Amino acid sequence: MVKHIVSFKLSGTDAERRAIAERFKAALERLPEQIDVLRSIEVGINQNPAESWDVVLTAVVDKMSDVEIYAKHPAHVAAASLLAAHKSDRACIDYEV
Repeated sequence: MVKHIVSFKLSGTDAERRAIAERFKAALERLPEQIDVLRSIEVGINQNPAESWDVVLTAVVDKMSDVEIYAKHPAHVAAASLLAAHKSDRACIDYEV
């Protein structure tokens, strides 16, 4: 099993970042129904104003090659496009469990 963890920093006001994060979260949470290799996904929106990252996701797939399948799937690409104009930073790690 592989965990794919990604954190995002967004640009904009607090309200704008929150609204974008909520739309992104809703889109991501629909992905397991649309992408066969995606076993699960958990999405969190930061609640701590002292921290600078806005959104984190943990996706679970069976093997490392499934991460690329997930990333290139049209449903994932559409979800990711919701952040395109607002993403100021991204950090990612993929590891086997």
